[in-house]
Amino acid sequence: MALSALPTSPDLRRDRPVLPGDAAWWAFCAATALALGAFSSLGPHRVWGAAAALGYTAAAVLAARGRSPRTAGAVAVIGAVLLPLVVLLAVDRAQLEVDVVARSAGLLLSEGTPYLERPTVPEDFNPYLPGMAAFGLPEAVAGPGPLTDPRLWMGAAFLGAFALALPAGARREAPRWLAACPLVALPLAVGGVDLPVAGLMCLGLARAGQGRAGRAGLALGLAAALKWTAWPAVPVALALLAAASGEGRRGSRAALRCGLVALLTAAAIVLPAALRDPGAFRTHVVDFPLGLTGAVSSAASPLPGHLLATRLPGGRTLALLLLGVSALLLAVSLLVRPPATGSAAAARLALGLLLAIALMPATRFGYLVHPLVLAAWALARQPPAHPLRVRERVRDLVRAPVRRRKQTSR
Repeated sequence: MALSALPTSPDLRRDRPVLPGDAAWWAFCAATALALGAFSSLGPHRVWGAAAALGYTAAAVLAARGRSPRTAGAVAVIGAVLLPLVVLLAVDRAQLEVDVVARSAGLLLSEGTPYLERPTVPEDFNPYLPGMAAFGLPEAVAGPGPLTDPRLWMGAAFLGAFALALPAGARREAPRWLAACPLVALPLAVGGVDLPVAGLMCLGLARAGQGRAGRAGLALGLAAALKWTAWPAVPVALALLAAASGEGRRGSRAALRCGLVALLTAAAIVLPAALRDPGAFRTHVVDFPLGLTGAVSSAASPLPGHLLATRLPGGRTLALLLLGVSALLLAVSLLVRPPATGSAAAARLALGLLLAIALMPATRFGYLVHPLVLAAWALARQPPAHPLRVRERVRDLVRAPVRRRKQTSR
């Protein structure tokens, strides 16, 4: 008689890794929020730090008293996301990115391009691709207000895409924990353009892992029309489709279909605005992020690429060279050992983006939300099972036909 049946939904839930949710984790989050609120020079960040510290502290107290992780997590989300978001909406304060997105949408409707023709100060620059302006269209059409604020639409797009990328049984716990994580809660409250990009990348890899090349290409094309950081996800998805669909023509056709859909989707969104004013497009989305303009980007966290560019003669060239080498190594790894599952593809992409974020001359700690979201999705998508349970399930799968033949003969 078999000792273990085939895995059921409760079995899979029990096998899922326990996400951080104890008192020590929430205390760490509270300390992080307090530190940001104390040392940040940005008003919205200070508001978030104070509100999030209260929420995380309350969650730590509840966890220490034995309350369920779900209750503590809900309190953390309320304190770290909902409370500061409501306060900031009430006083009409947001991170600079929100104003940039709102202005770009107005320019897109009036001028046909989301980019100012002659930017002078850093606040004039829009380093995002034209698709990002879509999140500012509600405000551009209906006017400023709590319901038209771009950060609401960016947060909704992120949470929706991330949830759709997960199996049905994991669409509650993982998004709730991720929203409570400080690196995600902060941009949800103050506004962050990286969240919808990360969510769409997860959705594209999820569809690629399922062999749905067209849907994968659509999601990745939308992400690629928002920001350059989404473009590395396309070759990773192509390698995944080629490996998951089998060798030969079938895998090649799936990868080709995904690539064409992604390219056409991104081109349909990006090219009209880029061709409207090619000079402005290059100045905003190429020269400014690379530090080739007179205005200096505010993305200046002390990561290796920024330190090289600012403190070493010829350091910018060296940082860009290292960035190119890391991209080349990622490409070689995709050719030599392509990922076989969506989780493996997400891990490979997270590593590549982590290297890129560390080596870019203009970078900030907030960009780390990309590898964090990808890693969280991979963890929730294919959690590890105990080795003994894996052996039992494989044994049962092998013995099942034998048992059926015996029952039939009787």
